[in-house]
Amino acid sequence: MTKERLYLFDTTLRDGAQTSGVDFSVNEKIVVAELLERLGVDYVEGGYPGANPTDTEFFSRKRTENAIFTAFGMTKRAGRSAANDPGLQEILSSSSDACCFVAKAWDYHVRVALGCSNEENLDSIADTVAATVAAGKEAMIDCEHFFDGYKANPDYALDCVRAAYQAGARWVVLCDTNGGTLPDEIFDIVTKVQDVVPGSHLGIHTHDDTGHAVANSLAAVDAGVRQIQGTLNGLGERCGNANLITLIPTLKLKSSFADRFEIGVSDDQLREITAISHAFDEVLNRSPARQAPYVGETAFTTKAGIHASAILKDPQTYEHVTPGSVGNQRRVLVSDQAGKSNLIGELNRVGIEVEKSDPRLDRLLAKVKERETEGYAYEAADASFELLARKELGDVPRFFEVNSFRVMVERRFNAIGDLLTVSEAVVKVDVDGEVRMSVAEGNGPVNALDMALRKDLGKYQSAIEGLELIDYKVRILNGGTGAVTRVLIESHDTKTHRRWFTIGVSSNIVDASFQALVDSITFALLKANAS
Repeated sequence: MTKERLYLFDTTLRDGAQTSGVDFSVNEKIVVAELLERLGVDYVEGGYPGANPTDTEFFSRKRTENAIFTAFGMTKRAGRSAANDPGLQEILSSSSDACCFVAKAWDYHVRVALGCSNEENLDSIADTVAATVAAGKEAMIDCEHFFDGYKANPDYALDCVRAAYQAGARWVVLCDTNGGTLPDEIFDIVTKVQDVVPGSHLGIHTHDDTGHAVANSLAAVDAGVRQIQGTLNGLGERCGNANLITLIPTLKLKSSFADRFEIGVSDDQLREITAISHAFDEVLNRSPARQAPYVGETAFTTKAGIHASAILKDPQTYEHVTPGSVGNQRRVLVSDQAGKSNLIGELNRVGIEVEKSDPRLDRLLAKVKERETEGYAYEAADASFELLARKELGDVPRFFEVNSFRVMVERRFNAIGDLLTVSEAVVKVDVDGEVRMSVAEGNGPVNALDMALRKDLGKYQSAIEGLELIDYKVRILNGGTGAVTRVLIESHDTKTHRRWFTIGVSSNIVDASFQALVDSITFALLKANAS
């Protein structure tokens, strides 16, 4: 039986950026795009070129290798041509493969928000699509408020869909912008829309204001749409968008969908989905949702008692899918062998080949579990995990040893009476038996330590010349001023363009930061083959 293809369209970098408290930097957008590539989505919508400096810089060049790099924007303004609309032209001139334009599909919004006639709105949709196709880009129209518009005036909502499709849109996306439509309504309306546009050209975009975003997306697929829009971890405005991290395993593992459809996510990529979800939370500097479907810490956790007894006999009694299929793990009765299997998978992912029978794996597994108890989280700190693994497996050269460090923060008035805060760090390192002491000032204790640590590493100095610290995140793991602190540092090598994350945990924030800095430099030397 030939399966139909479903296409996954991620809007994290645009819809997700509308989340309260979320503000992506260009570097963070690059990291998230890499996570989406690793996951295997078909489209990555990167934002709105021209709307702000971040999105404009992000679209200065193509940021994906496999996914279709998509720019977002608005249809042309009424009363002017496509060629004479600066906003539209900036989107068309961006380094994107495709363009997705939002268009009003509710006549109430056309009148109130756009202030133009229904016919002018239809002309804007058609002209925008035609201009996109003429520019050699794939054209898509997001029909905003489509379901509310259909309920209010079905004929006009369908006119909007028809105008986009007949002008050459590859996808016409039906949007439940207010998030108030229920699954039975979605199914019924999508079915009727296919009298105008075939399902092979229809997409679905849902919000989670009633908690039905995933269910609504699946209902739309059942009704005939073949593109699904959503975000990582359901990020989005108000209550969020459809959660691709929940949708993807459901499409891959539930027979009612898996027997009929295929998606661009392989089984191997599906096994990375938990790590990808958690890595994205680290980018956001927030704790992963413990009870998230499929990927949450407690998704496959069972407390002692009748449930645990049943799982002893057969895990299927309380597990709807196998934890390993989504890269998660059972939290009850995890055997040493199962633990090793998970560990070997992580080792293989970072390029370390080791036999399952290798006795060193037991020590490494125990060390990882010990570290996790202390507060380390390696899902988003691959570089620190790889270093830990290689050290336990005896595969990391001794580049340098830190003998001691000291950092001082002084607040004082300068000669002209301005109040300044100055940080100074002193670091002593042993390189090939020779102790080197470096002193540096910085705009904070972490910056000062970073400068001092990288100031003089002898024969290894040239290997870290392109090293930059580009992001720094702190999370308090328990309450109080003496709380345990986790620091996540993102580093970048300007020569190789490689990015990596390292982690440190301590009750002292400076010590945690220094741990992550040492790991970062050690990882850079390891990858530079500086030994």
